[in-house]
Amino acid sequence: MYISDILKNGGLNISFEVFPPKKTEMFEGVQAAVSELAKLRPDFISVTYGAGGGTSAYTADISAEIQDKHGITALSHLTCVASTKDEIDAISAKLREKGIENILAMRGDIPEDDKDFPNPQHFRYACDLISRLKEKGGFCIGGACYPEGHIECPNMETDLNNLRHKVDCGCDFLITQLFFDNAAFFRFRDKCAAKGINVPILAGIMPVQNASQIKRMCALSGASLTPKFTKMVEKYQGDPPALLQAGIAYATEQMVDLISNDADGIHVYTMNKPHIAAKIMENISALL
Repeated sequence: MYISDILKNGGLNISFEVFPPKKTEMFEGVQAAVSELAKLRPDFISVTYGAGGGTSAYTADISAEIQDKHGITALSHLTCVASTKDEIDAISAKLREKGIENILAMRGDIPEDDKDFPNPQHFRYACDLISRLKEKGGFCIGGACYPEGHIECPNMETDLNNLRHKVDCGCDFLITQLFFDNAAFFRFRDKCAAKGINVPILAGIMPVQNASQIKRMCALSGASLTPKFTKMVEKYQGDPPALLQAGIAYATEQMVDLISNDADGIHVYTMNKPHIAAKIMENISALL
């Protein structure tokens, strides 16, 4: 089922993200995590492509299992800078063969050792990948967006113009990078509306599990930390169970606020931790 159709149901949409195993021997662990997450009955589950496409070989298989074994719509991530145009065509054909109808199309991280990027054999931007997928047909396409602006973009206005172009190329819905300040998301949503970006925007929420993880993610994404969030991490970073509990509470508070302000949907970055997702779903159960 196309995710764009799921998002038309008029209700609250909750989805999860999982990542593939780095090694074959870890595959069963990921399968077990997916099985537990599936019991929570999210609207869909996305499967990441891995940095530089390193775990991409498993993405299609896990996506297919989510649909075939658990009866939940899968969203398969696809990044383009680590693969040639011909390879992208082959990957998309494989996804189609496995019954995957939804792709989150992204540029991906440019390999540090790729001195020739960009070159004619690769797509340079996510919009180029979206255009190719739309040209081939048969997919509902999602795209990434950044409530506080893309870290490589000089300003928010430029980033919004790029995002509008991405949508014009055929993007059917958007999922935000993680954020910890809901006010930034609401400002971003208003700016998107003013730009004529009228596709659904799903809010990406990541429950904090440890302090180093958050610092690393913020460095990669450019997400800012609120004083409230910073104080929480500083107070409990030496006590992992307490920080996890506080992180779940903070994520729950974010989600309640997003739901109250009519977010199109919420995408939870689970980090393959079903018990965390389960606790959050329990916390908002009366709101669903």
